[in-house]
Amino acid sequence: MIKTRVSELLGIEYPILKGGMVWVSNSRLTAAVSNAGGLGVMGIGAMDLDTFDKELRALKGMTDRPFGVSCPLIRPDYEVMLNAALERGVNIVVTSAGNPAKVNKMLLDAGVIAIHVVANVKMAKKVEDLGYHMLVAEGFEAGGHNGRDELTTFTLVPQVVDAVRIPVIAAGGIADARGMVAAFALGAEGIQMGTRFVATKESPVHENFKMAIINAGDTDTTITGRAFNDPTRVIKNDFTEKIIDAERKGVDPVKILEMIGSDRTYIGSVKGDMDNGSLMSGQVAGMIKELKSVEEVIKDIISGLAPVVNRISGTLVSRPDGGTD
Repeated sequence: MIKTRVSELLGIEYPILKGGMVWVSNSRLTAAVSNAGGLGVMGIGAMDLDTFDKELRALKGMTDRPFGVSCPLIRPDYEVMLNAALERGVNIVVTSAGNPAKVNKMLLDAGVIAIHVVANVKMAKKVEDLGYHMLVAEGFEAGGHNGRDELTTFTLVPQVVDAVRIPVIAAGGIADARGMVAAFALGAEGIQMGTRFVATKESPVHENFKMAIINAGDTDTTITGRAFNDPTRVIKNDFTEKIIDAERKGVDPVKILEMIGSDRTYIGSVKGDMDNGSLMSGQVAGMIKELKSVEEVIKDIISGLAPVVNRISGTLVSRPDGGTD
């Protein structure tokens, strides 16, 4: 086990969380992460109540370990979905993409462990003041919807750690033991991964999407949505080029939103249309070269921690004056 406040509060072996990605974080993938010692988080952002009930029943049948649900607060019926989760006994809730003050009382009164995703120090302080138990500090490297300030993980995490007392979970650009050690060096007490879990055997997305991540290089993601204040990191394809070209030409943001429509993520993630779908992926895709099981991913990270730490320790030779060579 790795003991941090994150792992102890959540009751998990390793302070590794799965992001609650829409069309990705279903019951099977969530259970796989929990069973491997991390915290599986089921993303209910794209589910209706019937689907949620079905997936939650399936999830409870696949694991007896802790898990959570994630709900974006930009969803119009977020209260309905969160109330449904609480009524069904969910005791770990992750919120994102909205004002946490809208739900903090609901969550705290229900006695759940409440976590919110932030992208700057101001929001981190607000989350702490609202009584959330911990937060995820997600850098601009991450896939999907990102913070408008475009702060990277390497700059965001230490500033958030310095600003709050509650545990901080680092997210964005993490896929292996090196990333986890770096996150801990910055002061985080846990990590959240999204893209690395998309490209796993248990992931429900189309194989085309998984292979797009595995075949991606370091420059194969891009940002769409800056024109309407919704920066979103995705894998480059014909669709993203059209959107970015329209943004560059100053096309009315309303028209750009019409071009995007409402089903692009489904088209890419579930249908596997690599040309016309939106393939949410972090920059870390360039580091992912093999399709593995969730258990293999987590085992590789945990077994790789000591070699990384030992390598770092070997480069730091103390001098009598307290410095290093």
